[in-house]
Amino acid sequence: MKKGQEIEIKIEKMKYPNVGIGTFEGEQVRIKGALTGQTVKARISKKRSSKIEARPLEVIERSERESASFCEHFGSCGGCMLQTLDYEGQLAIKREMVKHLFEEAGLEIKIDKIIGSPEIFEYRNKMEYSFGDEFKDGPLTLGMHKKGHHHDVVNVPHCHLVDEDYRTLLNGILAYATEKKLIKYNKRSNEGFLRHLVVRKSKGTGEIMVALSATTGPQDAEGNSFDGSAFLKRIQELPLKGTLKSVLYVKNDGLGDVVAGDICILFGDDFITEKLYDLTFKITLYSFFQTNTHGAEILYQTAMNLIDDLSDKVCFDLFSGTGTIGQIMAQKASQVIGIEWVQDAVDAAKENAALNRLTNCKFICGDVFEKLQSVTEQPDVIVVDPPRNGMGEKTTTAIAGYNIPSIVYVSCNPSTLLEDLIVFRKLGYETDEITLVDMFPWTGGVECVTQLRKI
Repeated sequence: MKKGQEIEIKIEKMKYPNVGIGTFEGEQVRIKGALTGQTVKARISKKRSSKIEARPLEVIERSERESASFCEHFGSCGGCMLQTLDYEGQLAIKREMVKHLFEEAGLEIKIDKIIGSPEIFEYRNKMEYSFGDEFKDGPLTLGMHKKGHHHDVVNVPHCHLVDEDYRTLLNGILAYATEKKLIKYNKRSNEGFLRHLVVRKSKGTGEIMVALSATTGPQDAEGNSFDGSAFLKRIQELPLKGTLKSVLYVKNDGLGDVVAGDICILFGDDFITEKLYDLTFKITLYSFFQTNTHGAEILYQTAMNLIDDLSDKVCFDLFSGTGTIGQIMAQKASQVIGIEWVQDAVDAAKENAALNRLTNCKFICGDVFEKLQSVTEQPDVIVVDPPRNGMGEKTTTAIAGYNIPSIVYVSCNPSTLLEDLIVFRKLGYETDEITLVDMFPWTGGVECVTQLRKI
């Protein structure tokens, strides 16, 4: 095989994250997005002694597990790779991918249980859309990145992951921007106005947040400044079923393709409220909160089931976000200490604890490793729920240094969970089972929950 060569290959198995693996001329080839059982045409993109990778060009023969997609945007939108599988098939694929990841690393851990999401359609409570075009110099689009083309954006007016209010807002705001001839931001030249649209909607209260991420430059070719009043008026005219609680303008002049910048409130508050576990949570634009609210209740209950008793215990909630796990524990624990590096999330966690009349919570802003050096309390219980890049060796070592009998680890990325478990093993902590919780139907993502025991 040579780089650039086109091959036909049968996919024999899958490995997280969403990589199909087949054999060609006696060597394993990895193809991102290919499913077990498919025969695909692919082009070799990397050839090294340790790894051969190929880019998929065409599905020649579908897997026996597959059927026609239900979504109008399948094939163009890069969001949902498992749409041709029924839900049981998706769960089987996710379990297969994670099992193979750990088997290949030589870790013998039982990965048999996967808990499905209570909702498989319209389950998301947050979406971040991008402004752009589907092809160079094409008309304005607002939606998701095109499959295989990160710089191109396709409209998704009928997305099934969100409810009708998201679709109403998406279509209404795109129509407004087109009518007013608002100019899209060009990531190459760093010129233009429109960048992203973020929509949050609470499952528990129906409150809606709309945030327009755009530059502080002119909104159109005539050089007019952003007309926040006209933008707000159009949103308020839309027939929403939920309650419009917050409309924000994010002044985003940064070079990164992320939603960031100072927030200008155009209407209402800078937060919405969500209900979870009979607790109330204020959710701000930058707060981390699980995107599948009803799935989060199952995820956190799975984690809590691994803790024998919280009564009179000192609990650490590390990478605490808005303090969701910590406040669940605080209902029984004597004290909860949460550490989170995003100041906005920490502020929200403190407000949420006060809102829920929990006086035994303390939330600290900063790097988890650094802040653990100054925390004087000795924990009885530690729960970690790190971001996608995991904890890293320094933080893992610091947590293991408390030498408590067990640690509960919640992970949104099996790959970095694997890396951290290898470090934990060297430090005397083992796990024999991982439970998977599906929070993201139709996509390749999956959450993991495990308990590490001190040997």
